[in-house]
Amino acid sequence: MYVPFLSFSWQNAQIQEAFKEKSTCFFESEKYILGPEVAAFEQAYAAFNQTNYCIGVANGLDALIISLEIAGVQPGDEVIVPANTYIASWLAVSQVGAVPVPVEPDVFTYNLDPTEIEAALTNKTRAIMPVHLYGQPCNMSAIMAIAQKYDLAVVEDNAQAHGAHWSGQLTGSFGKANATSFYPTKNLGAFGDAGAITTNSPEFNYKARLRRNYGSEVKNVNTIIGHNSRLDELQAAYLNLKLPFLPSWNQARRQLAASYFTYLKEVPEIILPAVLPEAEPVYHLFVIRTEQRDALQQYLQSHHVETAIHYPIPPHLQNAYAHLGFAMGAFPITEKLAQTCLSLPIWPGMTQDMVYCVCDHIQTFFANQK
Repeated sequence: MYVPFLSFSWQNAQIQEAFKEKSTCFFESEKYILGPEVAAFEQAYAAFNQTNYCIGVANGLDALIISLEIAGVQPGDEVIVPANTYIASWLAVSQVGAVPVPVEPDVFTYNLDPTEIEAALTNKTRAIMPVHLYGQPCNMSAIMAIAQKYDLAVVEDNAQAHGAHWSGQLTGSFGKANATSFYPTKNLGAFGDAGAITTNSPEFNYKARLRRNYGSEVKNVNTIIGHNSRLDELQAAYLNLKLPFLPSWNQARRQLAASYFTYLKEVPEIILPAVLPEAEPVYHLFVIRTEQRDALQQYLQSHHVETAIHYPIPPHLQNAYAHLGFAMGAFPITEKLAQTCLSLPIWPGMTQDMVYCVCDHIQTFFANQK
């Protein structure tokens, strides 16, 4: 059986006719920039994420950059970031002139370890950026307590966790300003680049809208130096079609994850992701760990099962951040995760037979090693 790492076919089939109709309506509307589709999506996503405001922007990186700016992060400030996140989290900090200060993850949940944050704080620290990696919510209770203790802003990177909860509260609703991406592979994905900022602050809502549109509230009047980063009207139209399906698609991911846990829990060579009692993940990715990662990946590929690695090179070892001076060994937990993690297929529309096929091949691989 062929099992792709990701397929959109099942999701696309549910909106295919509406997609065609929406495309025609958009074509005929002649409203192509910041029109009614963007306004409707901003209102709908704010309601979904249980925040007062949503501001659509061009992509997830821009959402992070603008969120940091409106949260008051200045050049020379420091921002606490996970050492093991996708590099976009670090890039946003750099783009505003601040310095990313990496902190190791919890080895079991793969998320920023709150117990390591205070040791990384200095008098230059201005914000904490928790990343809800792989759809697993961070320990926001502990992170918010630290932020309050030291008067720090919290800017959530919620790109992989649309609909996840920590202690009953949705990720993307804890911080002062929170960023997300609707890149096509995300749980809620557009058909191109798209992103958004969520906030409960009227002030931040105003500032974000100003910054995304050249720093202009009134045409040809520029209050500040802003960006050109507006959510595309067509992408907003497609997101409006997909958003009502997101809860059921997330539930499908949870059911697939439950099957993986059931079928793989007796394989001692594998470390499964840990889920804290307060967490309700949405499994953007299902990431296992094994010392035989590369050999297992090759074996699965030879048996028509696609996998991926998120992420093979940590940001501190990328040439882009060589100037920070981190050598191999600086963040051993992060480096170990990068060497041993493997993302298994998980997507709405994936069948239980596919999950069983993946797990059967994994079990066979390790059985053959004995």
